[in-house]
Formats: sequence, C-alpha cells, structure tokens
Amino acid sequence: MDAYILIGNANTRKTSVVRSLTGCFNRSVRDIQLQSGKRPVRFYARVGALQSTRTTIDEFVQEVARARCEAVVFCLAPHAHKTDLLEYPDAQAYVAAFRAQGWRIKAVAVLGQDGGGVRTPNLRQHTQAPTAPVNATARDIRAQFGWI
Repeated sequence: MDAYILIGNANTRKTSVVRSLTGCFNRSVRDIQLQSGKRPVRFYARVGALQSTRTTIDEFVQEVARARCEAVVFCLAPHAHKTDLLEYPDAQAYVAAFRAQGWRIKAVAVLGQDGGGVRTPNLRQHTQAPTAPVNATARDIRAQFGWI
C-alpha cells in the first residue's frame, strides 16, 4: 500500500486540503493521476486526523484493506489523543505501524510547524498552510505528491 500523509495540529486545514486534493467529503475511493503513471491510481481518501476521529491503527488498516485500493491519503495529528494515549498514539507510532504492515510512505506533508517527530526523506513542511489559501496549499502538496 502506498501512503500519502498529511500531518498537522488542529486548525491547520488538513481536512480542507484533503477535500481539495480528492473531492472526497469524508471517506471515499478516488482515481488520481500520478505524474509518473500512464493510468490513474485507485486511492482510498479519508479526511480528519485518525486520532481525532478515534480510529485505531488496526481499524484503519482493515478499513483501507476493505477499499481494495492501491494507495491511501489520510491525516494524522502530530500528538496522541489527549484522553486516550495508547489507543490513538502520536503520528510517529501510526507511521511506524503502517511501515510494519508493509506500507510504503510515499510522501508526508506537514501543515504548520509540528510534524510529530516523523522522519522520512520525502517529508516537506508547509509552514504557511494555516493561513495560506487552501487551494494554494493543495497545489503545493499535489506537486510534492507527484499528482497531476
């Protein structure tokens, strides 16, 4: 599974950017054309940080598997859920668990300043995302992700 991740604190426009990128309101399957591909790639798109929507790692892996897609785009909060640290851990723990499942982290976009300690060579910070127009941030992330 190829994973494209947006990480950011509350009010960094994660949901708005995913909606702008995919046209997805909540969760849906979408065909997205990659710059490097000849055919669209089937994506599972999910808005809302997994911790905020109280979605565990295992629940999300199963949800994505049921969608039968080649790739996934979703959001994480940098830090664990404030009242349930173990069930809904920080972004680092989610990313490590997805890697352990064999997922390939294709790109990470950090909206704002806090990436939650996630380290990957394909990470880029979008520090102006909380105040920039959503379509401008989506354009920059689309280029980072290699999407047309």
